Amino acid sequence: MSPRPYQLGRRQAEVDLGRRRVLAAARALLGTTESFGSFTVEAVARAADVSRATVYYQFGSKSGLLEAVCDDLAASARMDTLAESFSLADPLEALHSFVAIFGRFWDSDRAAMRRLRALAHLDPDVRAVITARDDRRRQGLTVLLGRLRDQARAPGAADPQDAARVLMALTSFETFDALAGATVSCAAALPAVSRLIDAVLGAPAPGSAERVAAGPEDPDKEGSEEVSGPGAGASPERPAPPGAPGPPPPPHPTS
Repeated sequence: MSPRPYQLGRRQAEVDLGRRRVLAAARALLGTTESFGSFTVEAVARAADVSRATVYYQFGSKSGLLEAVCDDLAASARMDTLAESFSLADPLEALHSFVAIFGRFWDSDRAAMRRLRALAHLDPDVRAVITARDDRRRQGLTVLLGRLRDQARAPGAADPQDAARVLMALTSFETFDALAGATVSCAAALPAVSRLIDAVLGAPAPGSAERVAAGPEDPDKEGSEEVSGPGAGASPERPAPPGAPGPPPPPHPTS
């Protein structure tokens, strides 16, 4: 038997291990560097104890490395569950599920996330990666807003584009990070973000009566208030009991 398949498998395992080391080094560097210019391919290669050529071989470019870092963050936050949000029948429930998953994503590595978002303002390579990711979030929000609008569930979202811009701001890392503060996780900011979203959309708050589909009125409740006095509880549509005087005869028509 040729040893080639075994050697190829071992080689692939080494490649995968090297890739994991580079990604771990990149995330650590993003979370610990003090200078915006210190995140470079060379710095990542040194931190991972590999050559710069290895990083380029694995990821192709700095942008490719950043894409892989974002994919790694998304995988650790189980962003693949976003599909479950879109499968929910209630569009408002789907929207809040979508937002909750992003809250979990922002928590996956706040230090690295914070640096990536800040670098996007200064580094064109980082900006291109982050902008593309934000565009995907905007597309998801636009789809969910469209479903709400189709069901007339978002009376406050008269302008879909304006609503999408506001929801982009509310679901951003910067909003979650600011509301959570330095001492708690981004998930702790989720209730506040959800309330703000409901307020923007004019949607009823979770658990409110407006969110429960109105059923037929209970006939036993109608007119159930206690009334005192003669004739209390009598209904003009109910027939008079036997022996009771009937209504006065109608007047004769006049010519």
